[in-house]
Amino acid sequence: MNRSLLYVTVLVIATCGLIYELIVGTLASYLLGDSITQFSTVIGVYLFALGIGAWLSGFIDKGVATRFVEVELAVALTGGISAPFLFATFSSGASFRVALYGMVTVIGTLVGLEIPLLLRLMKDQLQFKDLVSRVLTFDYLGALFASLLFPIVLVPKLGLVRTSLAFGLLNGLVGLWSTWLLEPALPSVTRLRVKGVLVSVVLLVGLALGGSLTDVLEEQLYNDEVVHAVSTPYQRIVVTRGHRGFSLFLNGNLQFAAVDEYRYHEALVVPAMRAARQVKQVLILGGGDGLAAREVLRFAGVERVTLVDLDPAMTRLAVQYEELAALNGHSLEHEKLRIINDDAFRFLDETAETFDVAIVDFPDPNNFSLGKLYTTKFYGLLRRRLAEGGVAVIQSTSPLFARRSFWCIDETVRAAGFATRPYHAWVPSFGEWGYVLASTSSLEPRRPLPEGLRFLSEASLPTLFVFPPDMAQVPSEVNRLNNQALVHTYEQEWRRWN
Repeated sequence: MNRSLLYVTVLVIATCGLIYELIVGTLASYLLGDSITQFSTVIGVYLFALGIGAWLSGFIDKGVATRFVEVELAVALTGGISAPFLFATFSSGASFRVALYGMVTVIGTLVGLEIPLLLRLMKDQLQFKDLVSRVLTFDYLGALFASLLFPIVLVPKLGLVRTSLAFGLLNGLVGLWSTWLLEPALPSVTRLRVKGVLVSVVLLVGLALGGSLTDVLEEQLYNDEVVHAVSTPYQRIVVTRGHRGFSLFLNGNLQFAAVDEYRYHEALVVPAMRAARQVKQVLILGGGDGLAAREVLRFAGVERVTLVDLDPAMTRLAVQYEELAALNGHSLEHEKLRIINDDAFRFLDETAETFDVAIVDFPDPNNFSLGKLYTTKFYGLLRRRLAEGGVAVIQSTSPLFARRSFWCIDETVRAAGFATRPYHAWVPSFGEWGYVLASTSSLEPRRPLPEGLRFLSEASLPTLFVFPPDMAQVPSEVNRLNNQALVHTYEQEWRRWN
């Protein structure tokens, strides 16, 4: 046996094993939210399954080389189909969590069998201490390679479905290759090669059809036709079109529907712009679709709009996708607007600029990466960046469906030193939706409504600040960076409605 080639085999199987784990964790985060919980449980189950596999390897007494190749091919097939299988399971309404953890357990158990079997195949090649140290070195190198390759190259370029199929194919080819590498120890080499070819062909066909397969699976996740989809280093962006016009989803969560988005964005922008002492300098955090910017630019006196959105793919889409650019009034191409693709937390921490109005339009706090943008630390940074008489507004999820979460955001904003005026509006695509108006000075209207509004009027505006009993304030915990209580509360409340 060629030792160098066996070390390469270890490197490849370690890389593939971790890639499968990352795929399942990412997919669970996309579909279930709360990335910390999903990755934590997936990693925990996967490591436990590795232990099961290692334990089971002790019961294999004969045909170790044959069992190694068979396990390799089984890992290839199971890991290769993991993403399409889980997407299909979620779309069908079957028990997704059972399928998720069942898949993790099977993959982990098979991967856990590989290294002990390979160590036994190589035991006559090296002294035990050298054998273990070298095999584990290549195993850990493979893990490092996978962890760097996955977010930087694989997810943005291939997506989850094609990545799982591609690495399944790589695993299958390694299994096939192993039939030559281990041929002296294989009694039924032809049979194993036929299996290896069949597994590789299945995965190769899947990979060749990967784009179409992704489209089919994604269509099942949404009620309408998917007309645009792209994976970026930050998120999965999907645009659908149906009887309500087109809609935008980020990581499976609806961001707006064209038919009624004006209700959400007028409610988000207009109260803050009316209450600010002046509106010369306006900051939009999030809002890469350009729809909040459209409403800001209705107001006279606006001199500069700074839009900070993490994902350049989102702001490019808002400029280049014709329907979205028309809907946002080509706001991102306006001479008064500048785009900064950066993390909002970092931007507030590093900039020396001050703003008259800040529009905070982030997705809901369904994971800890987003949850940090709803903490006292973040709102403290925001407060430092507001000019005297400045006003901020924060989209704050639904006060009806996530009541404690909504009032937690209000409580957190007040804990950061703001005076607040929470309010809500009915948006058919979302239901009752909430916002928090915040300032260190008066929050009373100072200027008239701009022209062109379709939802708000002088008569309707005051009604937004009236809460019925089922949305009235409830005691809430302050959301701090070190506890992120809001993320847990949000997950518990929205789970009841899903």
